[in-house]
Amino acid sequence: MAIIVQKYGGSSVATVDRLKQVARKVVQRRRSGDDVVVVVSAMGDTTDRLLEMARQMSSAPHRRELDMLLTVGERTSMALLSMAIHDAGVDAISFTGSQCGILTTDSHSRAQIMEVRPFRVQDELARGRVVIVAGYQGTSYKREITTLGRGGSDLTAVALAGALGAEACEIYSDVDGVWTADPRIVPSSTKIESLSYEEMEALSRGGAKVLNRDAVAWARRVGVALYARSTFAPDDARGTAVRLNPPVRPNPVIGVTGRKDWIRVQHTQASVLSDLLCGSPVVRRRAKSNLVTAWLVKEDLPEASVLIEGCRAAGATVEEHLGSVTVVGTGLGENQHTYQLLVSQLSEWPNELTETSWTAWLPPDLVDQTVRIVHDAALARR
Repeated sequence: MAIIVQKYGGSSVATVDRLKQVARKVVQRRRSGDDVVVVVSAMGDTTDRLLEMARQMSSAPHRRELDMLLTVGERTSMALLSMAIHDAGVDAISFTGSQCGILTTDSHSRAQIMEVRPFRVQDELARGRVVIVAGYQGTSYKREITTLGRGGSDLTAVALAGALGAEACEIYSDVDGVWTADPRIVPSSTKIESLSYEEMEALSRGGAKVLNRDAVAWARRVGVALYARSTFAPDDARGTAVRLNPPVRPNPVIGVTGRKDWIRVQHTQASVLSDLLCGSPVVRRRAKSNLVTAWLVKEDLPEASVLIEGCRAAGATVEEHLGSVTVVGTGLGENQHTYQLLVSQLSEWPNELTETSWTAWLPPDLVDQTVRIVHDAALARR
């Protein structure tokens, strides 16, 4: 039997009825002959509501206690889904992150996975059970409950898939795959059938929210095939595949995405900047002459104001409210037509070209408009 790991996001499990719909999909997959491990997020906006309650208790909630509180959401989802699967006549069992063997660092709110020991998961699969796992959480080497940061349930699923030798990891949400741009911003965008790990990482870093960037990086390291699909689409809907060798495409550009919440921190000493940002999710780093620069995303930082204040007190320069537009593809600087097109569209602002992306830094209020213009110029005739 093949092992399949499925992850269902908050919108997919937002209500009891939606949990029952997920249970039907899981049961159908199990009865088709696959061993199934399911990772779940908290129901709907549960995590946001728990955060709001914590802030009503304290202006700066203690991080350990915040992790204890926030992991309640995923545990609720896993137990309810397990009940629904049992009710459908299939044996299932639910595990927390610690019970399924996810070992992390001791950094509360943004722990990193150090090792996965899925022995209990393997034992239960051998007994023919569906295993339901609470995403977003693990246990540290100090035996403390930890959380993995925003989008951590994707990382839970991919890490388990790698440790179990799964055939695939399927990430289910309310979006049917990865699109050439956010359809809410660019109505002419189209779904991408297949792309490489590197292209998906670049899209995620640039602002695409379908797949967590850390999860994609983990999948690339361990060679797990990823599939982004919609919970609410027909079962035969293909979504988007993320894998090692996607088909060759005639157009070097694969997609365009934007962000409006960058924070840029600069310091003349790399060691000082490293200490200031220790444990923070740095997305980009650059060193040039005597200046070291780090880029962070505000939505990744539960205590952004505290971090910014500390950096400025230590002599770092901090810029908030920065925007970006990122064009993702292969050979963007090699194809003459594409290169000239992107120069004409993006050279007005500071920009940088890498092997898989071309990013321009611009005011946040220009991001959506620029994404539309660049997308239609580069992909309208794909």
